[in-house]
Amino acid sequence: MFFPMSRTPVFTGNCVALATPFDENGNINYDAFGRLIDSQIEGGVDAVCVCGTTGESATMTIREHIAAVEFCVKRVNHRVKVIAGAGSNDTSAAVYLSLHAQDSGADALLHVTPYYNKCSQTGLIKHYEYIAERTELPIILYNVPGRTGVSFTAETYQVLSQNPKINGVKEASGNFSLLAHTRFLCPDDFYVWSGNDDQVVPMMSLGAKGVISVASNIIPQVMTKMSHLCLENDFQAASKLQIEYMDFIDALFCEVNPIPVKAALNLIGLEAGPLRLPLCDISPKNLEILKASMAAKNLI
Repeated sequence: MFFPMSRTPVFTGNCVALATPFDENGNINYDAFGRLIDSQIEGGVDAVCVCGTTGESATMTIREHIAAVEFCVKRVNHRVKVIAGAGSNDTSAAVYLSLHAQDSGADALLHVTPYYNKCSQTGLIKHYEYIAERTELPIILYNVPGRTGVSFTAETYQVLSQNPKINGVKEASGNFSLLAHTRFLCPDDFYVWSGNDDQVVPMMSLGAKGVISVASNIIPQVMTKMSHLCLENDFQAASKLQIEYMDFIDALFCEVNPIPVKAALNLIGLEAGPLRLPLCDISPKNLEILKASMAAKNLI
């Protein structure tokens, strides 16, 4: 079925993938969460993403997930766009989370590919079309096959791009050939955002509209400047910034996300607290690597 194209991007520039602070008892630390949100907005981010991978949504109960989204929307208070993670490997659960995010006042949804099930491309299409039929919010697809075990093809993006509620995709596959083919097959208003902090500039040179960033939890001004330089077609200056911060970005992924970024947040006093099992504290060796990279950038 053909749908007329009338989409504008949910955001352009830098969206922080918010970490979720926990207290020593394992509960969400809302005071620290509020401070983190405020620090990001003060740092110039264009949007925030709550309850994504970096937010440890996979370890949250449904009630916690809903409460975290509600809190974030209220704290942001229309200062920037709020994108709510609502993905699941159970399509009905994804709809449930989507409707609660919609009722909370979120601006858009982030839907990761169904993990563990490893559905077919036809299954992906049916999954997202089912969700889109049942929510009014724009949907950002999320492709991260290293975590989910399944990747979109460019041809599947082409089919889904015909649905006006599907705004685009957070691409974290690291596959530039997939990105190029997607840009070739899909209309210009099917938007792409980098899901990898170390690939912001090259992806934006191929037409991505910005980044959904882990590093922004620590360096919001840098990630915003980098993405905005690209939007202004100053790729030379943006490239210098990308290269300048590569060591720090690498350190943020020396262990599985969000282990290093929560350690970094604790180091700068933003009280991210502990991780939830099965994630555990960063190793002493990698903590020293992280500290050295932060000290080199005067972050600690």
